[in-house]
Amino acid sequence: MKMKTYLKFLCLHCVAILFFSCGNADDDVNFDINQAGSLGLGNPVDECLDLGESDLVLSIQDQFTTLPGKVSIFFKVSDNIGNPVPGLTAEQFTIYEQGRNDECFNTISASESFARISPNSQIFNNSTLLVLDLSNSVLSSSLEELKSATTSFINNVMPAVGEDSFQMAIYWFDGEDDLHLLNPLTASRDELIAAIASITTTISNDPSTDLYGAVIKSTNIASELLNDSTNNGIIGATSVVVFTDGTDQASRYSEEEALKKVNESNSNISFFAIGLGSEIDTEILMKIGKTSSVFAGNKEELETTFNDISSRVTEQANSFYLFEYCTPKRDGSGENNLAIQVSDGSLQGAVQSKFEATGFTGGCQ
Repeated sequence: MKMKTYLKFLCLHCVAILFFSCGNADDDVNFDINQAGSLGLGNPVDECLDLGESDLVLSIQDQFTTLPGKVSIFFKVSDNIGNPVPGLTAEQFTIYEQGRNDECFNTISASESFARISPNSQIFNNSTLLVLDLSNSVLSSSLEELKSATTSFINNVMPAVGEDSFQMAIYWFDGEDDLHLLNPLTASRDELIAAIASITTTISNDPSTDLYGAVIKSTNIASELLNDSTNNGIIGATSVVVFTDGTDQASRYSEEEALKKVNESNSNISFFAIGLGSEIDTEILMKIGKTSSVFAGNKEELETTFNDISSRVTEQANSFYLFEYCTPKRDGSGENNLAIQVSDGSLQGAVQSKFEATGFTGGCQ
C-alpha cells in the first residue's frame, strides 16, 4: 500500500515538473500563429521575471554577436492570433540579462547599452508574388479596373526608392497548365507598373481558369525563393497575393491538392486572396488566403480591396525587426541568458534566448 502511494506521488511530481518547467529549457517554442507553424526559435521567459500573460509573440528568426560586445536579434512580432505588429521603436523594448551570478534577470539600460532598431536589409529579403487571373471573364469585363487596382497595390507595397531586399514579381494565369511570368522579381516600382500597363485583352489564349494550378505553382515559386535566401545566408519572407473573379474551371488540379500545398508550405510564406464578383467561392478563397482575404462585390470596389490587402502585406513586411544593443557582459562570463520584452500600448510579450560573450570587451557602440 505504501509502495502504491509512493508511486502515485512520484508520477504526480513528474507531471508537475513537466508542466511547470521554466524558460531555461532547451526546447524551442512552437509559436503556432496564423501560418500554422513555428516562425522562430526562442524560449518562454523565466517565471522569475513575473511579466504576466503575453499578448504579443516575439519569434526569433536569427541572432548573432559582433565584437567588441554587440548582441543582434532578428525577430518578428505578432499578436496572439497572428496579426503582424509593425512600426515598433527601440523605446518599446526592454532588455533583461541573467549571468552566472544572478538568481534572476537584471534590466539593462536601453540608453547606456545603445539599444536600437537597425536596418535589416543585409540579413532579410522580403518578396511579393502578385498572381492575377487573366481568364476571359476578367479580360472582357474588368481589365481596366484590375490594372488600376494593381497599379495602386504596387504603389502602396513597393518602396518609392528601390531596395534590393524588397522585391515583387507579377504572374498571371488563365486555363493553361502554366503560370505565366509577366515581370520577374524587381525592386523597381516603375518596371512593375509598366508591366501592368502592357496587359491587353489578347494576352490569353485559353478562356478557362486554372485557379488551383496557379496556387500550387506560385507556392512552389515562393518556396524556392525562401530556399535560395537560406542558401545565401539570408532570412526570407514571401507574400503570395492571388486575385480571381471565379472558381477553378480547368479541373486540372483538385481543391485538396491546392489547399494541401498552402497548408504545408514554409511558415514564412503569407497567403492573401482577393475575390471579385458573385461567381467566386468565398469559402475556398478564404482557405487559399489563409493570412487574409477580401472580396469586391463589383469592379468599382476592386481598387479598395487591393488597397486593403496592400496594407496587410506591408504590415507583414514591417513586423520584422533587427534589435541590437551593447551588452555589459565581458569575456569570461560564458553563456548568458537574455530576455527581450516589447510593449505596445496595453499589450506586451517577451522571448528568452542565450548568447556567448567570449571575447567581449568595452568599446561597443
